[in-house]
Amino acid sequence: MDTIEEKLDYNFKSQSLLINALTHSSYANENRGRSCESNERLEFLGDSVLGLATGSTPIPAYAMLTQWYDRGVIDFDRVRTFNLDEYVGIDHKNPLSYHAFMQEHLFSKVNLRKENVHLPSGNAAADVEAYDKAIHAAGGIDIQLLGIGRNGHIGFNEPADDFTYGTHVVTLAADTIEANARFFKSADEVPRQAVSMGIGNIMAAKCVVLVATGENKAKAVRDTIRGPITPRVPASVLQLHPCCVILTDREAGKLMLEE
Repeated sequence: MDTIEEKLDYNFKSQSLLINALTHSSYANENRGRSCESNERLEFLGDSVLGLATGSTPIPAYAMLTQWYDRGVIDFDRVRTFNLDEYVGIDHKNPLSYHAFMQEHLFSKVNLRKENVHLPSGNAAADVEAYDKAIHAAGGIDIQLLGIGRNGHIGFNEPADDFTYGTHVVTLAADTIEANARFFKSADEVPRQAVSMGIGNIMAAKCVVLVATGENKAKAVRDTIRGPITPRVPASVLQLHPCCVILTDREAGKLMLEE
């Protein structure tokens, strides 16, 4: 490694990480007695910036990521994460907050560094521009995971007259409040506002993966893929994204199958 540093005229902070990055799996397999680790684990996530979603849809994805981490397939040590949204008026220690949700389903189960985890503040008066600046400083989001609301919302970007670019405070639609009431004792307890990444934040991600399950998402999926691009169906803007993958189960995709 000293020779490489001399030729490059550069000193690496971690020689062990450099060796790991340069070790092919074939070499590691042929030299198992040396306890050397190949670069395959780094290739999966490396220093990726992940945009994360909440709700019931991404829970299986987080469970799978946890399983891969437990098996040594992936490593989160250098990964940075940015969540889409958070309710206004709910402290991050509240078990109904999205901070608590992420802690339960992913953060407490893998080796993410605390300083690399970012979620919007539930304080409506917080500087939302600071969240956008943090995303920009991280180099932008590499992979953005999305669910979709029955009304076509992504993040908490509700149907509106215009697309909102950056992180902002949004008033939740009645349909969203009704859908999220299942997580609370009643619809009356669902917060009426949230802080959400904007459509611009989502569209700036290098790749977007939207997951939809259940018959109640079928119309939203069809309108997203086949309908006109309109802020009345916020997810429809994904038609313009150069790298967007939409995954559905049979129920959520059934209207697409009928056409």
